[in-house]
Amino acid sequence: MSGSHASLESITERLIEFRDARDWRQFHSLKDLIVSLNLEAAELLELTQWKSAEAVEQMAESGTGKARLAEECADILLYLLLIAERTGIDLVEAAQEKIAVNERKYPVEKSRGTAAKYSEL
Repeated sequence: MSGSHASLESITERLIEFRDARDWRQFHSLKDLIVSLNLEAAELLELTQWKSAEAVEQMAESGTGKARLAEECADILLYLLLIAERTGIDLVEAAQEKIAVNERKYPVEKSRGTAAKYSEL
């Protein structure tokens, strides 16, 4: 399956097969998966360390920089999928619900063009 055509479900299935073939579920407590997700997010953040916003944008456009970003984003996604699988969370449904909540918190007429938190609108 190619990148944009793979569903979260099919990626999760492949990831679970990978994990189970290596008998790694025993190491994947919910706590450890959450810790690992955050460690990978820190690795993504590290790519921006000591760089200006402009330099980060340029990095994302370069072949090597984009590849490093993609690798860290993939690591984050994979841990997130393992967390969702472990807890029975439907990520697509949860994301859609969260967008709906944010639409109510940040109505266009109050939030357009401002970075203010909903409590400050």
